[in-house]
Amino acid sequence: MKLHTILQYLYPYLPVDGENPEITSIENDNRKVRQGGLFVCIKGYTVDGHDFAESAEKNGAAAVLAERELSLNIPVIVVKSTKRAMALLSDFYYGHPTHMLHLVGITGTNGKTTTSHLIEKIFADQGKKTGLIGTMYTKIADETYNTKNTTPESLTLQKTFKQMVDRGVSSAVMEVSSHALVEGRVHGCDYDVAVFTNLTQDHLDYHKTMDEYRQAKGLLFSQLGNTFNSQKPKFAVLNADDKVSEQYIISTAARVVTYGIDQEADFYAKNIQITAAGTSFELLSPIGTYTINMKLIGKFSVYNVLASIAAAVVSGVEMDRIIASIEEVEGVSGRFEAVNAGQDFSVIVDYSHTPDSLENALKTVRQFAQKRIFVVVGCGGDRDRTKRPLMAKIACELATDPVFTSDNPRSEDPEVILREMEAGVAGKIYKSITDRKEAIRYAVNEARQGDVILIAGKGHETYQIIGREILDFDDRLVAKAAIEEKMQ
Repeated sequence: MKLHTILQYLYPYLPVDGENPEITSIENDNRKVRQGGLFVCIKGYTVDGHDFAESAEKNGAAAVLAERELSLNIPVIVVKSTKRAMALLSDFYYGHPTHMLHLVGITGTNGKTTTSHLIEKIFADQGKKTGLIGTMYTKIADETYNTKNTTPESLTLQKTFKQMVDRGVSSAVMEVSSHALVEGRVHGCDYDVAVFTNLTQDHLDYHKTMDEYRQAKGLLFSQLGNTFNSQKPKFAVLNADDKVSEQYIISTAARVVTYGIDQEADFYAKNIQITAAGTSFELLSPIGTYTINMKLIGKFSVYNVLASIAAAVVSGVEMDRIIASIEEVEGVSGRFEAVNAGQDFSVIVDYSHTPDSLENALKTVRQFAQKRIFVVVGCGGDRDRTKRPLMAKIACELATDPVFTSDNPRSEDPEVILREMEAGVAGKIYKSITDRKEAIRYAVNEARQGDVILIAGKGHETYQIIGREILDFDDRLVAKAAIEEKMQ
């Protein structure tokens, strides 16, 4: 594709009399640039892509997209925002791939990963080839790939969607982070269904205020568009129990479908029964009343299932087939996942890393715990510091034996993080063990028959970030090893 053909969408930046080389790829990493590539200079938090433009030229770049003039021997196209331009050009270059997919986007503080997996399973069970993009991995048909961010940069995103289309994928589900919405990573994505799970405190190191955070999430619904298309209708699936949904209803022109437990909604759950083996409830919906018996545990799981059911119904899946898929699900990796090694007490690993998700997980444990409740919990470094005392307070209020420890301290001193947690629970009884492995081992050794241990914060993660090192660490494997050691 010729450079001028690509740039026609960047009016008024098209160089009328400039060179017009053939563009063979678009890259924002100079190390990936090959002959004929268009290199996009992106200003990051730690590095500036403009500093690598010369390297990109040496690697074979045919042109460079930048935010300032550069002294190069190839065309340099200057735009106000290379991030915005990259999103637009990526969508065009890869042939508007999301127009050929049924695309579901999920945003919210908690529940995105579980909800996305549930919806993807429902679609796959209908015999469709599916795609999934999220915190844990990217899935294209039957293959999975590691991911760096919950929502990739626009270039990676559009390239991934193109691969999905080429592989015969018809339906894709993705987690949409607030960072991605603010930074325009999803510009150009043609969503058919947008799902909102909930809004609770998180990421205030980035958004600064809850109001900014709320507005960021709301972008997904306002970006569904302002037109009505009977051939490809747009739906906003909103949590009626979260007051923020009232503002998202105002911000979207899409058809609104609600779900809830405390407030009556289009998809409404009542008579919820929670046990250590699963959850049952009665579902009231616009198409009938149904009884659901699932293996997932907890009220928060009911919310995730309600959101998934609503999204699947508006996507045209029959209710009986949706319920059959839901009732098959054993769980999602690192989401309230049991660790069993023959012990007579329960060990559960959960990704709960916000005050709300930790509270939900512990309240669920309290519904079936017979005796003591241990919670091993920490707070990430270089992240929202205001939630540290809140997490500690919740742990002390809802667990009998709270254990504070490290959780990806990154560049911060883990001891300082622990002190900030402890500041919220003066006078309470708890134990602080900096080394996460030792903290888990302590809880396992202290646990007796009928006790429950909740290991919170990391869930599916298989690493610890300490300083600049990324070390192998899996809560599930560490807990299993501690249990086996205890039983010897």
